[in-house]
Amino acid sequence: MARFLVNRLVSMLIAMFAIVTLTFFLMNLIPGGPFNLENIGGKAAAMLEAKYGLDKPLFQQYIDYLADLVRGDLGISIKKVGYTVNEIIADKFPVSAKLGAVAIGISVVLGLPMGIVSAMNRNKISDRIIMFICTIGVSAPSFIVATVLLYVFGIKLGILPTMRLESASSYIMPALSLAFSPLCYITRLTRSSMLEVLDQDYVKTATAKGMKRIVVVGKHALRNSVIPVITYMGPMVAGVLTGGFVVEKIFSIPGLGKYFVESITARDYPLIMGTTIFYAILLLVMNTIVDLLYKAVDPRIEY
Repeated sequence: MARFLVNRLVSMLIAMFAIVTLTFFLMNLIPGGPFNLENIGGKAAAMLEAKYGLDKPLFQQYIDYLADLVRGDLGISIKKVGYTVNEIIADKFPVSAKLGAVAIGISVVLGLPMGIVSAMNRNKISDRIIMFICTIGVSAPSFIVATVLLYVFGIKLGILPTMRLESASSYIMPALSLAFSPLCYITRLTRSSMLEVLDQDYVKTATAKGMKRIVVVGKHALRNSVIPVITYMGPMVAGVLTGGFVVEKIFSIPGLGKYFVESITARDYPLIMGTTIFYAILLLVMNTIVDLLYKAVDPRIEY
């Protein structure tokens, strides 16, 4: 296991170096700059570029950024004056993480049972209804779900808050918007894996021995069919925890996703880099945790 973790750490460092390098140069290939959007020109623009080091050659900016990154310094936000990128992430990530945790809980708590029920009732009316809903859920982007929920429950019925996260009820619409697609995907994965496992000889043998159906499903079938779900949950958790970019924008939630969207439109280079690096680290860590969970679920799996 120690060798596996060392190898994974090395691969994560290589991946992070590639992500930082590609993001930095691709970001700077776009014509214009952060001060062109505000129609600042002449000496004022030159002074601002010198303040943030944007007057240096691009490769020198890259070397300077790597040196700061090694020290854990993600730079100073250009548009959010007076705040470092580290401070913005530390302040806004808990907001996104809290909303993401609720969405992840909804996805798993509802997705697994729905997939099991669908598999156990293959081609019956309950299976067809669940698959119909999940097909819509997988196809519909989160901003479509958010817009529909906002219009129906926020505007027409007026029973749910439409902005921010100031009460328990205010989590319902944004959390459902984030959770709907992952929930449906987990349901479909669970169903397909469960159907494959239910046809295995050891499951048929356990059933023939007179074991209760709930024991066969819970102890034998589910344990082996949950591995594809765990694989999917790695990137899913990382994406949801960092905030649904568009969902946070729709519901005016001051989370990290909202600031990531604003940083791109405002060409806030340090904030773009910082949020991208933070998401990439979270994604790589979650994938490593997923690999470790494989062994816990199925001891036959070797690292």
